[in-house]
Amino acid sequence: MSSVAKVAIVTGAGSGIGKRTSLALLQEGYSVALAGRRVEALETTAEEAGPARSRALVVPTDVTDHASIQALFAKTKETFGRLDLLFNNAGTGAPPVLLEDLTYDQWQLVVDTNLTGTFLCTQEAFKIMKNQQPRGGRIINNGSISAHVPRPNSAPYASTKHALTGLTKSTSLDGRKYDIACGQIDIGNATTERTERMNRGVPQATGSVSVEPRMDVDNVARAVVYMASLPLDENVQFITVMATKMPYIGRG
Repeated sequence: MSSVAKVAIVTGAGSGIGKRTSLALLQEGYSVALAGRRVEALETTAEEAGPARSRALVVPTDVTDHASIQALFAKTKETFGRLDLLFNNAGTGAPPVLLEDLTYDQWQLVVDTNLTGTFLCTQEAFKIMKNQQPRGGRIINNGSISAHVPRPNSAPYASTKHALTGLTKSTSLDGRKYDIACGQIDIGNATTERTERMNRGVPQATGSVSVEPRMDVDNVARAVVYMASLPLDENVQFITVMATKMPYIGRG
């Protein structure tokens, strides 16, 4: 971390990976705009920062709403003056029903959140990063193991996470001329509320149900902080962080 304070936006900062990463960034000296739908959860994240609370900005945000995203970036720039890091972390999934039983609205919500929301946040970040001095910044996208291999009955989630890999590559390429770096972290079974079901067993590609090991979510946060710590002429393009024994290698 340099002596010059850096500014980050974290979406989905009220819980899980977003919360732990926000706290890790605040500990590293960043000023962090905490974005998410639930203001109470964002306030809890901010309070848990302790003395770093003064560098946390709570901004209720719905990433499926373009105007809400624009307001997030405008408020961040107004408050901190610049943007050095965007962690596109907010995401959702659909109920694990048969592909043919999935509703249009269930599909659309996942696309709007995971893909379109990430694109719109990236677009707003570009507008700030390319025009500030010093120029540039870094964008980190939260992919998933599902960006490589799907789970059963997860077409919307797997599709958007595969698409996110394409967006990461396009962002990395199109950001070069502005000194904007972009990478992706693919995470497997971090210890969050969303993965508690792993302890009870989840469906496998074979049709069986198996308990899956999980990993400490703070190790994910540390990986994001490492990616963010690099100078802008260096980049972690893709990184996979997961529980060593989770059924990923060989899945399917």
